[in-house]
Amino acid sequence: MRNLVLVKNEHGMALVITLLVIVLLTAMVVEFSYGVYIGTNNLYNWRDAQRLSLMAKSGVNVTARMLKDIANATEYKTQNHIEMPVENPFKDFQGNIKISVEDETAKFNLNSLVREGGDRAVNMGAYNALKRLLSVLSLDERIADRIVDWIDENSEVKISGGEIGAKNTFLDSTDELLLMRGITKQDYDTLVPYITVCGSKGMLYVNINRAGIPVIRSVADSVKEQDAERIINHRNLSPFNGEPWQIVGQLQGIVNGFATESGVFLTAEGQYFSITSTATSGGVKRIIDMVLNTTKNRIEYWKEY
Repeated sequence: MRNLVLVKNEHGMALVITLLVIVLLTAMVVEFSYGVYIGTNNLYNWRDAQRLSLMAKSGVNVTARMLKDIANATEYKTQNHIEMPVENPFKDFQGNIKISVEDETAKFNLNSLVREGGDRAVNMGAYNALKRLLSVLSLDERIADRIVDWIDENSEVKISGGEIGAKNTFLDSTDELLLMRGITKQDYDTLVPYITVCGSKGMLYVNINRAGIPVIRSVADSVKEQDAERIINHRNLSPFNGEPWQIVGQLQGIVNGFATESGVFLTAEGQYFSITSTATSGGVKRIIDMVLNTTKNRIEYWKEY
């Protein structure tokens, strides 16, 4: 009887051990299969990301070649946002490319606030224009002082805390506003559609044919809301043209007493254009942001993510 019990116990232990081995083998197989699945997906995603990157770059290249010819063409002369059709270069890969172009010259150039050379004197015309832009957007006008303190080389404080951690040179990106004391994310989000860092340093040039109402109102103290609307209606029918002084003359027929301050100039064509190329396939996306100087055929900014 005792021997029978021992045999049964041995059989039970063998069964338990067998079950444990099966469980361990099953877990190993499942883990291996999952690892293969994840690795394969990562490989496919990497492959798709590389293709999408090439697609996005092809979109940028095509747009850059076309841009100089079409950006200032009559049919696009007053359009600040242009959508460009671009075909997928891969016949065996399902993906889409979306290209959007904006005229940076139609925005307020923050680097126009301080002149180059010497002691980096403030361009008072651009400074007053920025304060008007901030006022139109219901933002604190002292933001203009914070940006000047950030850019200028001297240690003279225009506003409390403005020189703390200041860069003391020109902006490379509008994102730098988020590093400045006293400028909130909400301020930045409100302001960023109307500002740029591209253009002449120390001199403000604004493309009046594409500028939005807030920027139009910033260029001269005499321009009110209804005046800006009349300017837009006029340019849609007959775009402005000529040299800066000729454009001012044209605007004087629309806005009583129109005049720009020293250091502020109006143009009728764009020079700097931002291009955003977005390539997508399924849940994978690649985006390229760049700024092209069409006059010098030079890339001023490039970011891929």
